[in-house]
Amino acid sequence: MLKLSESLLNRPVMSLRTGQQVATTTSAIVNPNNLKIEGFYCTDRFKRHELVLLYQDIRDVIPQGIVINEHDVLAEPEDLVRLKDLMELSFVLLGKPVVTLSKQKLGKVTDFATEIETMYIQKLYISQGIIKGLTHGNLGIDRNQINEITDKNIIVNDPLDGGAVRAGAVA
Repeated sequence: MLKLSESLLNRPVMSLRTGQQVATTTSAIVNPNNLKIEGFYCTDRFKRHELVLLYQDIRDVIPQGIVINEHDVLAEPEDLVRLKDLMELSFVLLGKPVVTLSKQKLGKVTDFATEIETMYIQKLYISQGIIKGLTHGNLGIDRNQINEITDKNIIVNDPLDGGAVRAGAVA
């Protein structure tokens, strides 16, 4: 099942053991090499410091928030040796500029849809700015249309090559 970023970011993290909120997600740890969410930075409800929730510790995503077994699955960032390099990248997907192979600017990433079972980001939603957005709408780009992700932008196929589909466009 696909979930938009608003279902995952700035959401309560709920413990099955206590039935209470134990943290709040603040941002996703995204691997830019394969667009997989490896985990989430969270603000601990009790000590008010930053912890990490790994994707494999998520039991479910419900309207009330993200469900985990218990507070103990939240880890200190420095304890996660395997993710150290990825966390140091500080890759942020939202707001990243999107361009085509022919260097045409499409806009910026405003949202994404994630497959909850695998935590792979499946679709990117691109806003084209105020003027273009009013006349052309937003773009939806599938993950298989992405050619490269760099520090500065995301490079996708040209729209005429089947690279981007207008969100809400009538076929």
